Amino acid sequence: MQVAITRLIANEVDGQMGGVKSIPSPAISADERSHEVDHPSSQIAHFGAEQPLRLDCGVDLTPFQIAYQTYGELNADRSNAVLICHALTGDQHVANVHPVTGKPGWWETLVGPGRPIDPKHYFIICSNVIGGCMGSTGPASINPATGKVWGLDFPVITIPDMVRAQAMLVDRLGVDTLFAVVGGSMGGMQVLQWTAAYPGRVFSALAIACSTRHSAQNIAFHELGRQAVMADPDWHGGGYADHGIHPHRGLAVARMAAHITYLSDAALHRKFGRRMQDRELPTFSFDAEFQVESYLRYQGSSFVERFDANSYLYLTRAMDYFDIAADHGGVLAKAFAGIATRFCVVSFTSDWLFPTSESRALVHALNASSARVSFAEIETDRGHDAFLLDVPEFFDISRAFLQSAGKARGLTRDG
Repeated sequence: MQVAITRLIANEVDGQMGGVKSIPSPAISADERSHEVDHPSSQIAHFGAEQPLRLDCGVDLTPFQIAYQTYGELNADRSNAVLICHALTGDQHVANVHPVTGKPGWWETLVGPGRPIDPKHYFIICSNVIGGCMGSTGPASINPATGKVWGLDFPVITIPDMVRAQAMLVDRLGVDTLFAVVGGSMGGMQVLQWTAAYPGRVFSALAIACSTRHSAQNIAFHELGRQAVMADPDWHGGGYADHGIHPHRGLAVARMAAHITYLSDAALHRKFGRRMQDRELPTFSFDAEFQVESYLRYQGSSFVERFDANSYLYLTRAMDYFDIAADHGGVLAKAFAGIATRFCVVSFTSDWLFPTSESRALVHALNASSARVSFAEIETDRGHDAFLLDVPEFFDISRAFLQSAGKARGLTRDG
């Protein structure tokens, strides 16, 4: 057993997302966006009737597909594979230009040449989760039994369902043991589920800004978002695709509410304060008077261009159901009993969505199960979203952990 507990202070870098320079793609039409649901601009693994995905709700999902991206090359002994698990509104485009938005990959601060997870050293895999809307089968996909969009006929999915589908993909790629599984937020939940469900297949795990179960407060925020979507008259009971419309207003409000939880009061004050938007005096109206209002409206409007409303319902519900200890008699340590996986758990002081206390509870459970675990609490005012931003201490911790695990794994590095 090896436990290291560290508290670090992040530099104040008002940063833009760094990383590999990508050439933006031109804007695409709504039809092309819809095309990404079933025919994505990425690799696809198809699974037929002979390989159903058994879901926790008791349904066998078949056929289904998983959309994914890979970077780097698998080494000769297949020991350098790293699985990246995305958060709630992420997808497989972790380190390449996004085909819908034209923006750089969502984690190019961590993944890419010269970054802690470098394709020069690792074979990197990132898939869109089951239930998503960027190529993996979900409620926005076509139901082969009806020829229509699944909508709410799609079965309810869980974090363990997502991980089982990822395990099938990893099998398809010829990888028996993953060198590392890495993710933050909902991605961190997947990391923990991987170690609990497939302990022999995960050599190391980097779990960031996450928890072993969703809190009542987080469930409440998710319900607020779901109700916003379902209250939109364009939702049509989840059947909006049949009407050729989308509940943009409700989904935008859900995104705005969620985005507030990703930030901190200090970060909002530092970025916006009470500054007015393009004016000096109030207009005594309900326009976006303050900069923070304009920012949230932008977040909402840009989000609806790339995400499906029903997928938002399904993925938030999957997070709500997540509770590793529940499958082990309520004793979290039992979920990791005898595990050989090396863990690194990272939290951020201003993250009130997944506070450090929850990371410490995980570390204590790993300690009780005699697991090898290091823990770092990084002091920053950037809130939950800190794991996606330019926080040098986080990158240093990630790099050091993976290099140490790589030495233990016998991976060689040149440069």
